[in-house]
Amino acid sequence: MAIKQLKRSDLVAQEIKRMITERNLSPGDRLPRESELQAQFEVSKGTIREALKSLEVQGLITISTGPSGGGTIVEVPLDRTLQFMQNYLFFKEVTIDDIYAVRMMLEPELAAGAVPHLTDADFVALEHSIICCDPTSSHEDLIMQRREDVNFHDILAAANPNPFLRFTCELINEMIRQLIVFGNRTPQTEHRRFGEENANYHRDIVEAARARDAERVRALMLRHMQDATRSVKRMKGRIQGRLILDADNLRSPRAAVTLSTRPPASTPAAETAEKPAPKRAPATPKMVKPRASKAGVKVA
Repeated sequence: MAIKQLKRSDLVAQEIKRMITERNLSPGDRLPRESELQAQFEVSKGTIREALKSLEVQGLITISTGPSGGGTIVEVPLDRTLQFMQNYLFFKEVTIDDIYAVRMMLEPELAAGAVPHLTDADFVALEHSIICCDPTSSHEDLIMQRREDVNFHDILAAANPNPFLRFTCELINEMIRQLIVFGNRTPQTEHRRFGEENANYHRDIVEAARARDAERVRALMLRHMQDATRSVKRMKGRIQGRLILDADNLRSPRAAVTLSTRPPASTPAAETAEKPAPKRAPATPKMVKPRASKAGVKVA
């Protein structure tokens, strides 16, 4: 098997990343000017620019032009990382069973780990989310109720201090948002039943979290995920499309969930876990009106 030779620009990009690590540079710090990098690595201006462009595509830097232009280090956006992960899964045969099996393993730990870190503002936001997603109390339509199901998990995820766990759950949840749909033959009574079950679990989880009972939160979330799995199967949920998302459809950390469109023959996935975020900025979820697009109805 032949060993693939890296292009010179790729080698330079690797060296720049090594330099960032060795100098302990952080987001906001600037890289040396192009001319300095060119002299340091003894390569052409074109090679340096290609290397910087590669780092920009990876989300590691931004590039500005002009006399004082160059590369500035940035925190890698979560949506960019999600795109890379989903590109890997593009030709894999991933099923709903696969997704929910992993979700059942991770969501209980995510929720339990959040318990010691939940603030009064988080609890206000969690209670608000329950009111909005409960079919017995919400005046919102089905899509908006399911969005609030997601927001509930977003708040818990934002409180969990483990960034890798947050990211992994975020990847799974974006797949669920974008790809799992229910056929139009699924009765509205089934969706209402699903929403009521979710709201009841959310109330019990909040009660246990207020008591700072992480073990009970873990047990409740496990049962919640097990029931959600059975409900999705009962409602004949299915994966629609490939595991790849456009950047415009991905949410930024702690951002409100937006709505685009999916063909009317399908109903968006209901319960999902949610949005991890690298920084703690809990706030009461705000309702977002559906955003029209050319692609049909999708919960994003």
